[in-house]
Amino acid sequence: QVQLVESGGGLVQAGGSLRLSCAASGIIFSINAMGWFRQAPGKQRELVAAITSGGSTNYADSVKDRFTISRDNAKNTLYLHMNSLKPEDTAVYYCAAARGNAYVYWGQGTQVTVSS
Repeated sequence: QVQLVESGGGLVQAGGSLRLSCAASGIIFSINAMGWFRQAPGKQRELVAAITSGGSTNYADSVKDRFTISRDNAKNTLYLHMNSLKPEDTAVYYCAAARGNAYVYWGQGTQVTVSS
C-alpha cells in the first residue's frame, strides 16, 4: 500500500503562484510514475502533469510553461509548482501514484482557488 498526503492549496489571485506538495509513504518501490490531477466542479478529473521514475515529464497543454512537476526521492515527496495562475485553474488537485500503467493510489485532494 502507498499513502499520499497533499498540502499547499489555498486561495490566490490571478497571476500568482502556489506550490503543492505530496508526501508519499508505504511501499514506495512499487511506484513507477506519479502525477497531479485536478477536478473542477461539473468537470471530469484531468491529468495536469506526470513524472516517471526516470524523471521524464509530461503536461496538459493548458498548463505547459506555467506549471512544473518535480520529485524529491530522498524525501519521497512530489511537487507541483504553479505560476501565472488563472481562474480556470481553480479545482481540487489530487496527487496520484501509478503501478504499471494505472494510477491506483490517490491522495485526498487539496483545493486551489484562483480569484480574478
